[in-house]
Amino acid sequence: MKSEKISAKELLKAIDELYIEKGITKEYLIESLKLALEAAYRKNYDSEETIVVDINEEKGEVRVLAVKTVAEEVEDSNTQISLQEAKTINKRAKVGDEIKIEVTPKNFGRIAAAAGKQIIVQRLREAERDLVFSQYSDKEGQIVVGTVERTDKFGIIVDLGKVEALVPEKEQVKREMFNSHDKIRAYVLSVTANGKYGPQVVLSRKDPRFVKKLFELEVPEVADGLVEIKSVAREAGSRTKIAVWSNDENIDPVGSCIGKKGMRINPIIEELFGERIDVVPYSDDLPSYIINALSPAEVLAIDINDEEKIATVVVPDESLSYAIGAGGQNVRLAAMLTGWKIDIKTETAIKENIVE
Repeated sequence: MKSEKISAKELLKAIDELYIEKGITKEYLIESLKLALEAAYRKNYDSEETIVVDINEEKGEVRVLAVKTVAEEVEDSNTQISLQEAKTINKRAKVGDEIKIEVTPKNFGRIAAAAGKQIIVQRLREAERDLVFSQYSDKEGQIVVGTVERTDKFGIIVDLGKVEALVPEKEQVKREMFNSHDKIRAYVLSVTANGKYGPQVVLSRKDPRFVKKLFELEVPEVADGLVEIKSVAREAGSRTKIAVWSNDENIDPVGSCIGKKGMRINPIIEELFGERIDVVPYSDDLPSYIINALSPAEVLAIDINDEEKIATVVVPDESLSYAIGAGGQNVRLAAMLTGWKIDIKTETAIKENIVE
């Protein structure tokens, strides 16, 4: 094969631009280019020689070099060279040395240019993916705003600017409807780097933490840590209960979250398409906390069974429907909020049991 030096000035110029614009290390790009050119050589030329690619940045040249070991008797010409021939290349050569012989094919320039362009494009994509992943991995557990692109079998596809995100069907609220080009806010559930087309961002509008983050955005005391959201229980699209607390006696945690004339909670309710939100005071005193969680029901008495973690609550007969709620929702959410099973009894039922 006739040897020919290849001008690599355009490739090296592209590498310099990529290095400067995207912050990828030049050494990494050069090594990537060498590996790509070695692979291109093996693919296009039927050779069993051990080869390396040499890139001379100063001269702007690329050469393919065969690496051979100097031997007294050549048994394999692909990997060995005779001492006599080696001395024509390097007068100091001796048996056992490695000699590099230029074997750059005449038409390798075109192949090198194509392989170089491909590896540069590939590394550019990788760099962009890494950058996007680093940007959005920091947003995990936060709220992002995007534009609905479309809905497919996987869910709602949201354009976040540099990446597409997905709201899977299981993370959507059934009563909520979004159309293409609608603005959408959602909670970032996860960000993974190994998506088929780059980083995969999964969003949710159903997760209880979405409501918690909305309060952080709308209530300065929550954002500053003066008011703490202790627990959130949610049946998305219908009703949510949140328990709030403050260690500052001068701050009303419930009032802070609701705001004057509902000015703080109303934007959250609007964002959730009218979902009902009950804000209740948290208490370290378990009976008080359970009673608060059952709001707006009136509670006459409560009995705590620590072993079975069951709270038996007595309510006036006329408050039973409030305590249980439509379809059992109020007591169900109160149980979720407190982490206790709650058994509702009416005042009449307790009296009849005592009589019996």
